[in-house]
Amino acid sequence: MPRLTAPVPESPRIFRRAALAALIAVLASSCAVGPDFKRPDAPSATGYSPLSAAPTVTAQRFDPERDIPFEWWREFHSTALSSLVTRAFRANPDLAAAQAALRQAQENIIVQRGFFYPSVGVSYSPSRNKLAGNNGGSSPGVQGNGKIIQTYANPAGPVFNGPAYYNFHVAQLTVGYQPDVFGLNRRLAESAEAQARLQRFQLEASYVTLATNVVAAAIQEAALRAQHEALSEVVRINRELLAIAQRQLQLGFASEADVAIQKMGLSASEQALAPLQKQQQQARDLLCALLGARPDETIETVRLDELHLPRSLPLSLPSKLVEQRPDIRAAEEQLHVASAQTGVAVAATLPQFSLFAGIGGMASSPDWMFRHGGGFFSLAGNVAYTIFDGGSLRARSRAAQAALEQTAAQYQSTVIAALQNVADTLVAIQSDAEALRAAADGEQASAKLRDIARKGYATGYASYAEQLLGEQGYQLAHLGLIQAEATRLGDSAALFQALGGGWWNRPAVAQEHLATTDTLRAADRAGAQRKTVR
Repeated sequence: MPRLTAPVPESPRIFRRAALAALIAVLASSCAVGPDFKRPDAPSATGYSPLSAAPTVTAQRFDPERDIPFEWWREFHSTALSSLVTRAFRANPDLAAAQAALRQAQENIIVQRGFFYPSVGVSYSPSRNKLAGNNGGSSPGVQGNGKIIQTYANPAGPVFNGPAYYNFHVAQLTVGYQPDVFGLNRRLAESAEAQARLQRFQLEASYVTLATNVVAAAIQEAALRAQHEALSEVVRINRELLAIAQRQLQLGFASEADVAIQKMGLSASEQALAPLQKQQQQARDLLCALLGARPDETIETVRLDELHLPRSLPLSLPSKLVEQRPDIRAAEEQLHVASAQTGVAVAATLPQFSLFAGIGGMASSPDWMFRHGGGFFSLAGNVAYTIFDGGSLRARSRAAQAALEQTAAQYQSTVIAALQNVADTLVAIQSDAEALRAAADGEQASAKLRDIARKGYATGYASYAEQLLGEQGYQLAHLGLIQAEATRLGDSAALFQALGGGWWNRPAVAQEHLATTDTLRAADRAGAQRKTVR
């Protein structure tokens, strides 16, 4: 006797078939059109210029094996300078804006990844309805299960019916899904991830740039203060020399020309002193702005004699520079974005698939919605393909390819500019080191002449005016030394920035950077084995 089995309801069968179709679509979506991103090759150069490996003429030396610390400004051994940089990191609004941009980009990744999953929604819609009355014909009625029935009037004469009132409840569960058959969403997610990494490197560039600007402004302000002190002494000496010349004119030991010459010297020194006061205050205002402070707030004061040249300077190879410079890494991620957007444009020219399923119930009362006769379901699939659009989609694909080529050229330009930046900084270090040596020699010679003039005046072999001239010559030579020292300090800061600023050693990103680098290298190896589908 054959075994009797209960019939399988039609609705579950349909949903099983839909689930199977969705699974097949997901499995078929393992191919993403467009180019797979491959990181550009590192420069093959082994140096920056013939002077790259030459030793400096000062106590500094280049160390190609040295890593760059994130807090490289501590190499100047100034507590006030370190305090200024730390304060800028806490309050600078541009840094806060870069941090917010990174958070926004990270949230956009989650937004785009959400499209990999089905969207599930639920709705409940109760309503109270009124049907208008009529004076003949048919009159609607409502059964207990929510169905509207018709009652017919007596054809012998008019029948006046009042309005009909009824309740209606609809509850529904919907599921929508767009299979990523040709990888459009994966390319969009890839683009969002590259955008987030781009924002991360721009944030790190903000840290490096802010620290460098604070150090440069502090050095400039300290140098201007020292120059102002030295030039103020020159003005004082010129005033004394003018007073001496005027007394000698009264006594007949000097001419009016001698007095005029002293007045010219005093006027020249006073004219040079006035711009220094303005520049020093402007440098102070710049420091306040970098620190996110008002111009009237009190900030730390850095003195030039408290700053020391770093004994050892790093010198990374060009192949390593592309890993260290945040602007190069940001340009690389911009290239990655353009590559992913090329895939998006290609996928948009291909058919688009979507699935929709809904199940629910409707009735005049909630307890009847899911009883016999109250339930309903719907299942739909859609395949859409643009047959003609005036060539817009194809043009967008070609435009995306052109944008990719443009971004690749811009990346190369960024690398070239970075190499030039390092080369120029190294040349500046060498040249300014020679200038510092010459300025130091000149100051030592003028100091010796000053001491001779002082001894001559003390022993009666030189006049007081000659002693003042010796002091004036020393102060002028000291001015040149101050400028040379400030320039050399700025060169050292510029080299730390040009080599990347040590952002990868910032505690918040040190481990993350290592993990990201390993992931990118693994992706490069995997990408080399995949075929590009266009």
